[in-house]
Amino acid sequence: MQVFGESVSFDKRLAGYDLQGSLGHASMLKSVGLLTEEEFSSIEKGIHELMEEVKSDSFPWKLDLEDVHMNLEQALKAKTDAADKLHTGRSRNDQVATDMRLFFKDACNHLKTGIEGAMLAMLSLAREYATLPIPGYTHLQRAQPVTVGHHLLAHIESLGRDHERFSRVIEHANVCPLGSGAIAGSTLPLDRELVAKTLGFVDENGEARITPNGMDAVADRDIFVEFAAAASMCALHLSRLAEDMILWNSSEFGFIILPDAFTTGSSLMPQKKNPDSFELIRGKTGRVIGNLTNLLVTIKGLPLTYNRDLQEDKPPVFDSLDQLGQSLAVVAECLNSAEFDREKCLAAASDPLLLATDLADYLVEAGVPFRQAHHLVGRLVSLAEEKNLSLPNLSDEDVSEVSEHLTGDWREVFNLERAFAKREKPGMPGP
Repeated sequence: MQVFGESVSFDKRLAGYDLQGSLGHASMLKSVGLLTEEEFSSIEKGIHELMEEVKSDSFPWKLDLEDVHMNLEQALKAKTDAADKLHTGRSRNDQVATDMRLFFKDACNHLKTGIEGAMLAMLSLAREYATLPIPGYTHLQRAQPVTVGHHLLAHIESLGRDHERFSRVIEHANVCPLGSGAIAGSTLPLDRELVAKTLGFVDENGEARITPNGMDAVADRDIFVEFAAAASMCALHLSRLAEDMILWNSSEFGFIILPDAFTTGSSLMPQKKNPDSFELIRGKTGRVIGNLTNLLVTIKGLPLTYNRDLQEDKPPVFDSLDQLGQSLAVVAECLNSAEFDREKCLAAASDPLLLATDLADYLVEAGVPFRQAHHLVGRLVSLAEEKNLSLPNLSDEDVSEVSEHLTGDWREVFNLERAFAKREKPGMPGP
């Protein structure tokens, strides 16, 4: 049961937050007269010593003490008798709730920095190849011409929304539950506003933000789910980016050249250059989504307030942080050294069929209703396929039989520069 029930093997990573919370709690206890100045000083000294031990990995974690809280409490007790007073007016329930809210604020800021790094790498690549044409795809079929810049900016948009999502998680985490006790607070004269301010749970005006209901404060795991959901969305976006990179890196596409450090060879075939970095990102997405599902299933049937099931709430969010953080770093570093093959991109984008819609638009400008124009261009495409010709190589005679509106200048539609110049509007791939 000791091995089955322990959590210190994973919750020890909360040690810094636990010590930070304990110092804030001790400061409040001193302020309300429940600790003397001397007792507070000895506790403060002991906590700083423990912080150094934790940072240097010299702290002796003990399985028989169950969790991070009891390990640190017993270690502090060995340094000062005043440690016996530290748990005054506090439960492990509101203690861990506070630790995790401090953790989520840091975790979200860490991932936001990672997102910014990935966005900057994409932006640099987008600038370098801003006007390089490539085919855009729907149903994985060539659709219309876009540019490398336009395509990469689409991925930047999705990561921008992820950045905002993590900002909202920080906002929701920025509320202090300390002082809620196990369920109903304490009869002692605790100052919850003071400890909230000490620990940085404040609004834009510096006013304390505290949880209004003790039962909800210790039972609530919304932040866990919100964090895991935001991480899942971000992982989904990275996975879709990865799929584009994997396709572009293939011999069939050949649009992008990934750096050797982020690809691997085959154990059998010496010519292979496999995009392992992006395949791993695509694979880890299932793991991150699984962490969200794990949390939802764990929480769904629990009565208020705390139940031991909730010990299982930490590994999923720790793992999502670690896997997503690594994935973002890999994306940033890989794309910083990636290059596009200009000749292959331009050759693929020069397929006249990519501008079939532009030809329909040409007919619309000549007064043909769009549905009719769409049908007429479809007939031209079929005719070109029958004659094994590209669209602009159809004869004027063949074209005039399909539509009288296709006059001598209709082939100008198949100029890529014209196509992009006419898309110089918001949301479009104009130069």
